[in-house]
Amino acid sequence: MTEPAYPVARHVAATVHEHFARHLAAARAKGRIDLGVVPDLAAIEAMIDTAFWASLRREEGVMPTISLALLPPGHAGQALTFSQWLPLRPAAIAKLAPAVQRPGIHLGVWPVDGALRVWGTTRSIPAFCFVLEVIGSGLLVIKHRNEPFGKFVNIAVLEGDQIKIVDEGTAAGPDCPGLLRALLGQNEVNTRGESVSLLVHLAASMRAHGRGGALLIVPEGDDQWRESVVEPVVYAVAPRFTELADLMGREHEERRTHEWQEDLRRSVDAIAGLTAVDGAMIMTTAYHVLAFGAKISRRRSRPPVERVLVTEPIRDHEPELVTPSQLGGTRHLSAAQFAWDQPEATALVASQDGRFTIFQWSPFDSIVHAHRVEALLL
Repeated sequence: MTEPAYPVARHVAATVHEHFARHLAAARAKGRIDLGVVPDLAAIEAMIDTAFWASLRREEGVMPTISLALLPPGHAGQALTFSQWLPLRPAAIAKLAPAVQRPGIHLGVWPVDGALRVWGTTRSIPAFCFVLEVIGSGLLVIKHRNEPFGKFVNIAVLEGDQIKIVDEGTAAGPDCPGLLRALLGQNEVNTRGESVSLLVHLAASMRAHGRGGALLIVPEGDDQWRESVVEPVVYAVAPRFTELADLMGREHEERRTHEWQEDLRRSVDAIAGLTAVDGAMIMTTAYHVLAFGAKISRRRSRPPVERVLVTEPIRDHEPELVTPSQLGGTRHLSAAQFAWDQPEATALVASQDGRFTIFQWSPFDSIVHAHRVEALLL
């Protein structure tokens, strides 16, 4: 078969190839050696085409969720290797899906005699390794990971004939939130030069629980946020909960251990779970949890927010000026008002339908800016 049956595969292959070639060249120039390989055009097309058709199949009535990683067994750490490699075919990988449906497990793919084959499974992949994940029927995400621990960076989202190529240039915008920069692979760095992407984990966990939620991030040591919530807050926390701050304050060497990473995951999931309660969770910029279930109200003497600028970090996406009523439900309306009333704060909103929005005051545009980022959290 010389042409992919899923035409989108060929349409995006050159863009994806260029992305990996550029990032891997930059990483090598910095002296990194724990790196994947640049996927060639044929491999990209074949993997996308196969994954798309596999996503439309059902095994025992269940839609397959699969992650494919392009790397040889020797680059995969302690991998499970098949005695006989399997052909990369939709039926074959759909049949394997139940064994690799848990997060962090990938089917390893590598060419043999000019044909791609599935050689086994692995949890360990190098940085900037080409990964293709089946999220749902006809829904694929191309991604890679910059660091050994942390969320993958999405490159493209393919859904049927819809193509969303992530615009990395968004990170250079004058009012790009730190969370958005981290999702784009431009991680925030602390004073010791360590990447900090805690908000990425919180955002992903908020979206994963599927109940919708809101998180208000307010300046440490500033109580002005109280003017924008209904008092008393039923679920106020006293003393403030500092587990996340304590974990992030550990020494560099301890933060590289598996135990620390597991402790952080558990803490993030527990705290993100608080956002499922009706109302908003309130956390400071120092990661101290102050309250949850808080009801947002308009700040006294402040007018209602009238316009919101909505953008998405996707190539060719045009910014929109909308009224708050066009944003969505109560959570979105309240979050936009909070960002308008509290320009030093940030509001994160997860919808039950999977949408995720960062609300922040933009001094550059003098307007509340709503950054739609669900394509980066898949």
